[in-house]
Amino acid sequence: MKSSLRFLAALAPLLLAACVPQKQLVRNQGDAVSLAQQAAREQQLANADHWTLQGLISVSNGKDGGSGTLTWIQNGEHYDFTVLYPITGKSVHLTGGPDGALLEGVDGGPLQGASAEALMRRAMGWDIPLDELRAWVLGVRAQGAGAALSFGDNKLPSLLQQDGWSVSYPVWDTTRQPPLPVKVFADKPPYKVRLKINSWSMQ
Repeated sequence: MKSSLRFLAALAPLLLAACVPQKQLVRNQGDAVSLAQQAAREQQLANADHWTLQGLISVSNGKDGGSGTLTWIQNGEHYDFTVLYPITGKSVHLTGGPDGALLEGVDGGPLQGASAEALMRRAMGWDIPLDELRAWVLGVRAQGAGAALSFGDNKLPSLLQQDGWSVSYPVWDTTRQPPLPVKVFADKPPYKVRLKINSWSMQ
């Protein structure tokens, strides 16, 4: 699988070119209006645990990387995470929940284990905090570790720092209520996750 990732790394710049951040010029720790607005968003999304997003994803561990189309279905505590690689037509399929995880489409697979993160690290060398990412893709803070927020001039989060990760939000869909991110860029050197969300379906 790692040899496949090296091949796919050549495709990553194509995706990243589509995901170039539109940098928000204003980043501040938040005034009362920004903080109140974010608290209201988080309250509205507190029970948002049935949704589907589709888009593009690129992941790198500093040496190997891959990119493809993403379909992420969240159904309560259970998830269905599929990445389809361009050109090859191959895919990686991750499903699971509190009772464990199943990773298919990798060399030596399918693989089962108690932790989705551990399976992806073992099979692909990717260190992706899926539990936290579930909150971050909604533009809200994950439970547990303390988080620091900075805001753009749209009064929406521009940067979220939590558990050693820096999560940038260069683009939002403000036509939705509450607004949802269009681009989510998460970094914890040497790891990088780049996500461009083409569609949201909230249930």
